[in-house]
Amino acid sequence: MAAVRRKLVWVVKPNFEGWACSECAWRFDPSEMPSGKSIGEMKQNYDRQRDEQFQTHACGEHPIASKDPR
Repeated sequence: MAAVRRKLVWVVKPNFEGWACSECAWRFDPSEMPSGKSIGEMKQNYDRQRDEQFQTHACGEHPIASKDPR
């Protein structure tokens, strides 16, 4: 069986628009406004925070809710 490679994807739903994992229910929720001396630096800090959280999350801790509530 081939290993599943999770990806960071942009999601647009009625209750959420933002970055999420392609394989589980993890969503990026910035802990604070990005800091920086310029817009470019703020964007770099935001991207770094997002990427670090994505890389360190465990998909098993964010299961996708089942559509069949048995």
